[in-house]
Amino acid sequence: MITIAPFKALRPEAQLAKQVASRPYDVLNSKEAKVEAQGNPASFLHVTKSEIDLPESVDIYSQEVYAKAKENLDAFTSRNILFRESKPCYYIYQLIMNGKSQTGLVCGSSVDDYENDLIKKHEFTRPEKEQDRINHIKTTGAQTGNVFLAYKNIEAIDTLINDWKKDRSPVYDFTADDGIQHTIWTINDTKIISRVTELFKTEVPVTYIADGHHRAASAAKVRKALGDAAMEGADYFLTTLFPSDQLYIMDYNRVIKDLNGLTEAEFIEKVKTNFLVEKINEALSPVKLHEFGMYLNNQWYKLTAKENTFTTDPIGILDISILSNNLLEPVLGIKDQRTDKRIDFVGGIRGLSELEKRVTSGEMTVAFSLHPVTIQQLFDIADSGNVMPPKSTWFEPKLRDGLLTHLIDAQAQEA
Repeated sequence: MITIAPFKALRPEAQLAKQVASRPYDVLNSKEAKVEAQGNPASFLHVTKSEIDLPESVDIYSQEVYAKAKENLDAFTSRNILFRESKPCYYIYQLIMNGKSQTGLVCGSSVDDYENDLIKKHEFTRPEKEQDRINHIKTTGAQTGNVFLAYKNIEAIDTLINDWKKDRSPVYDFTADDGIQHTIWTINDTKIISRVTELFKTEVPVTYIADGHHRAASAAKVRKALGDAAMEGADYFLTTLFPSDQLYIMDYNRVIKDLNGLTEAEFIEKVKTNFLVEKINEALSPVKLHEFGMYLNNQWYKLTAKENTFTTDPIGILDISILSNNLLEPVLGIKDQRTDKRIDFVGGIRGLSELEKRVTSGEMTVAFSLHPVTIQQLFDIADSGNVMPPKSTWFEPKLRDGLLTHLIDAQAQEA
C-alpha cells in the first residue's frame, strides 16, 4: 500500500502567486524561459531555469547554474516572495483547461515506495536529464518540480477532497496567461490529514508515474548519494496524485535531425516497406491507432502500419513501438531514444505547427505525429513490469512550478 506524507511547503504569498507560478522547467528551453520571465523578477523560472540570469556562454549543466538557482531561491525567501508553511499540510490542486477540471492531492510520496516499485514506472529516463535534476536538488536543497502520479479512483478519497473544496476557501486562485485556471486549497486540519494518510495506506495499492520520471529518479538518487547525511525530508519527494478518470493524455511527437545518409526518395521507399504512404494536403493529427503523420520537405504524408508489422502485447501494440520498430530503428538508425542526439520530442500542446517549424527551419529533417497513448495502456504496461519508449505520454494541463516546493531538510512528516 502507498505511503504519503504532508509537508511544510515553501510557497508564495497569495498576492504574488500568479507572478511566481511558472511552467515546468522541462517544457521550455533556455531562450523561451528568458523571454517568459522577462520583466518578472518573481518568476520561479529564476530558480528552475536559472541560466536565464547568466551569460548565454555558460553551460546550462554547469555548477554555476545550480549555484545561481540556490542564490535565487534564497533571495525569494529573504524578499518575502516565498514563505515556509508553519506545519506539515496536504494541498489540493485543481486545474481547469477548456472547461475541463481535474483535481489532485499534493503530498510527499515515499522514496521507499518508488524503490520498491509501489510507484510504478512506464519509461526509462535519459541520463543527462536525470543528472541535471540531481545536481539541482542537491545544490538548492529543494524539490522544485512536481511528479505527476495517477491512481485508480477511490470513492472515499474523491469525497474527502470534494468536501474540503466545497467547505473551504482556496489559498490561491488565478488564471494564467495561457488560460488555465489554477486553484489550491491547504488541508491543515490534523484529523483530516491523518484520514488522508490512512486512506492511501489502506485503499491505494500502487500509484503510477504519469509525468516526471526524471524528477522521481533524481529524488531517489539524491537520497542515496547523501547517505547518512540525508535528512528526513529526503525520504519523500514532491508529487501530485490524480484519480485516473480525470486525466487527459495528449500526443507526444518526434522530430529527427537527418535521414541517416539516405536521399529523400530512398528514405520514402524504405518507409513503404512497413507502411502505406499517402501524400496529404494538410497537417495530420492521427485519429486512430496505427496511423501516423509525417512531415518532410514541406510535404505531409499519412503513414498506415501494414498488417503483421507489429505484435498485440501491451508494448508491441503501442504506436510509438510500431514507429520505432519499423522505421526509427531500421531505417533511421535510432536504436536508443533516451540517448540518441538525433531525435527530439515535441509535446502535443505545442501543436503540429511546431513540427513544421522545426523541420522548415532546417533544424530537423523529418517529423512524425502520433496518436495519444490511453491511460489504460499506461496502467497495463506499468503493471506488466514493462516500459514504454521514452517520452510516450504528454499530460495536460501542466502543474505550475513555484506554488508548492518541497525542501529536503529535516522536518516532521506527520501531522
